Amino acid sequence: MYNCSLLKFINLKNKYGNLTPIEETVDVPFNIKRIYYISKVPQGLNRGSHAHRKLHQVLICLNGSVKVKVKNPKEESEFILDDATVGLYIGPYTWSEMYEFSEGTVLLVLASDFYNESEYIRNFDIYMEEANKRY
Repeated sequence: MYNCSLLKFINLKNKYGNLTPIEETVDVPFNIKRIYYISKVPQGLNRGSHAHRKLHQVLICLNGSVKVKVKNPKEESEFILDDATVGLYIGPYTWSEMYEFSEGTVLLVLASDFYNESEYIRNFDIYMEEANKRY
């Protein structure tokens, strides 16, 4: 899907456990300016339901599982994140919705910029109007 793809990270395993290094511009296609995580999501609650105008993100499920639906004006895909060595890259003008969080899910997000509310598109009709000009 355009502007959205799975990224596979190195997983170094030994008798001490696993280590998964993630480096900006090497393992993710941008400089990382913000890191946050989502946890303790109540059963049945959805997250996301927005797009960004400029922001790039990678979602990594560190524990549990979550489904992510991504859309653009021409395509729609669904991903199940349940492996801490796999990240979902979501680029600008890609609508995303996260749902069916399992008990204990921790979803890590790497972002290309600092938080800026005006950068979000939270209305789907406005998103489609703006995104159609870019696809």
